[in-house]
Amino acid sequence: MINARPHLERIAGYALADLGESDLISLAQNESAFEASPSAIDEGKAACSSPERYPDTEWSDLRSAIGDVHQLDSSRILCGAGSMELINVIIRTFAGPADEVVGTEYGYGYVRTAASLTDAQYLKAKEIDCTVCVDEILNTVSPSTKIVFVCNPGNPTGTMISHDEVSRLRRTLSEDVLLVIDQAYGEFADDYNDPVHTFELVDQGNTVVTRSLSKAYGLAGIRVGWGYFPKDVTTQMRKVLSPNNISVPAQVMATAAMRDQKHMRSIVHRTIEIRERFADDCRALGLDVPQSHTNFVLIRFPSSEIAAEADRQLRAHKLVLRGMGPYGLAECLRATICRQDIMDRCLEVLKEVMR
Repeated sequence: MINARPHLERIAGYALADLGESDLISLAQNESAFEASPSAIDEGKAACSSPERYPDTEWSDLRSAIGDVHQLDSSRILCGAGSMELINVIIRTFAGPADEVVGTEYGYGYVRTAASLTDAQYLKAKEIDCTVCVDEILNTVSPSTKIVFVCNPGNPTGTMISHDEVSRLRRTLSEDVLLVIDQAYGEFADDYNDPVHTFELVDQGNTVVTRSLSKAYGLAGIRVGWGYFPKDVTTQMRKVLSPNNISVPAQVMATAAMRDQKHMRSIVHRTIEIRERFADDCRALGLDVPQSHTNFVLIRFPSSEIAAEADRQLRAHKLVLRGMGPYGLAECLRATICRQDIMDRCLEVLKEVMR
């Protein structure tokens, strides 16, 4: 039997949510509560009629649409099979054995997996009240640090730091450290943090901003993400990215969805309305729910035992949330915001648990 490289033998693969039985309603994957743009769905169906051609390796129409919406130089946009692929390729390109990748205590778990795949060391900077702390990141960084990842808004916490703090982090980091700002949930926070300022950091050098069409655009199933990069970073990453990474239907659907900003904003606003009502109702039960800037909320129970009991009772009612034990938050469950009737069902179960 052939053996994998020694460092791969030592790590576990990235684990997705345990959805259990097929008839369970998932509040665990942070998928959109609402359908994607009708124009995106129509374009995708039409694209499936000619599957004999390879996809556009330059993602020309999609990059043009992204550039138009965000007023960005499309030549510095790279697209991936979800932002997960871009995160993986960033680390594969710029970190390896003896290098450090710094994330945060409750940052996106896949970053640790991607760092482990390259045999880089992954370090976690402490968060304060489930919120990224720039000073803790700076205290964690060492001369061996190649990349710093900041998930803003955070996953699984939903919390967010200001642009001023992100900018301070960039100014204070060494120029040879790549700062990656993961904004997979950025559209839910754009009313609070002007995205223009974040993208402007890329012009200052060695900063990357990644985004996803899985959440606010309702396209999790087609796997499209994108990022804005310094030119020298794009040059190196193109050597590692698969040239045919996004299918024809996925490209045309993502392009149409990006062009339909009205529909996307309607998804965001409806999601936020349901989220705020559900969070307030949870707080009224005595549960701790940090202010979220995403399409989910983190629910902190009085103990890990009560969280486990809530999970058991929710599953008994065919509802599954995401357990946070792997993040060191065993007393928490993360709830994706779904339709109002589903959130109401979830709340009724939580009422029984807290009684």
